[in-house]
Amino acid sequence: MKRFAAACAAIFLCCSVLPLRVQAAAPATSASSAILIDAASGRVLYEQNAHERRLIASITKLMTALVAVESASDLDRPIEIRPEWTGIEGSSMYLRAGEQLTLKELLYGLLLASGNDAAVAIAGACAGDVDTFVDWMNEKAGELGMKNTHFANPNGLNDDQHYSTAADMAQLARVVMENQDLETIVGTKSITLAGRTLSNHNKLLWRVDGADGIKTGYTKRAGRYTDKAGRTLVSCAQRDGQRLIAVTLNDPNDWQDHAALFDYGFENYPSCVLALEGREVTAIPVEGSLRSFVTVRTDRDVFYPLAADERVKVKMTLPEQTSAPLKEGAIAGAMPYYLGEEPIGAAYLVYADSVADDRAGGDGLVHRLMELLFHREPLTSLVIRQ
Repeated sequence: MKRFAAACAAIFLCCSVLPLRVQAAAPATSASSAILIDAASGRVLYEQNAHERRLIASITKLMTALVAVESASDLDRPIEIRPEWTGIEGSSMYLRAGEQLTLKELLYGLLLASGNDAAVAIAGACAGDVDTFVDWMNEKAGELGMKNTHFANPNGLNDDQHYSTAADMAQLARVVMENQDLETIVGTKSITLAGRTLSNHNKLLWRVDGADGIKTGYTKRAGRYTDKAGRTLVSCAQRDGQRLIAVTLNDPNDWQDHAALFDYGFENYPSCVLALEGREVTAIPVEGSLRSFVTVRTDRDVFYPLAADERVKVKMTLPEQTSAPLKEGAIAGAMPYYLGEEPIGAAYLVYADSVADDRAGGDGLVHRLMELLFHREPLTSLVIRQ
């Protein structure tokens, strides 16, 4: 068995296209809880009481929307609105009993107009009743690792058993933005459908460079159960191919705070290239082939947000030599990346091309030559396998 060699070296991966940066101080927010994360990696770039349970108001509807699209086979199926789904307190898309809308139209009403009636209609249409749908919401929260979250309804109306944290909502937002239908809806500024013109409540779509979602919230009791009135907001923005997600809970200055958080994150933690798919890394000696070496390459792109003074280490694990036959794309080793002692990503190292077995025996080249010599086969029967 071949011995494996591990090479560990510090690599300077500070985005060579950028000038030397000076780390800026993190902004102060007015929020009771806040978090800023890199969407691709999940790295936390800023946090303040991010794991403290709080009421979350209408940002609840992000989970309502996610459960709906994952449980429905057809977003364009018509749904007849029942009387019990209308007249729900709070914000509304003003559903009327007996009218028909598609599930997608209800999702627009849910996420743009923040319709509490849309939330109840979606729950009833997808699960048959609201209680069952709320159970689905809590099951999904468990699947996503939202350990400090519990839902009591699909719309976010006040309930002491309805809470989450900034950190949990950021994780939910990552998943929501990975769904193409929901990504499109939450990034829509306005739309006319079902006889209604719906405008997105998220003002950041007009105010912040690169803003592309996702949901606002407000109730008269959005603090920690007995606190004063508060606003909740989950937002995201993209710049230079990097997406950040910000969450604030109980924040009277949420528009300004989110704008400042995005500026801070993009300026101080740009996404840096650790690996590019297809890049040749090294070559390994090969036994049993007329070829002496085989090249290995990375199998994927790896990016990670890094501050100006941060350095990444990579530990390359490969066999000292390998044996033919080898198949192009087969895994040869790995390149995990570390920030300090924390693993932050990895790429597999794969063989760049196939290598034939040219040894005696089997179907190797030497074996075929021996057959030719001792069995006097016609020269035309010789096949050299590549």
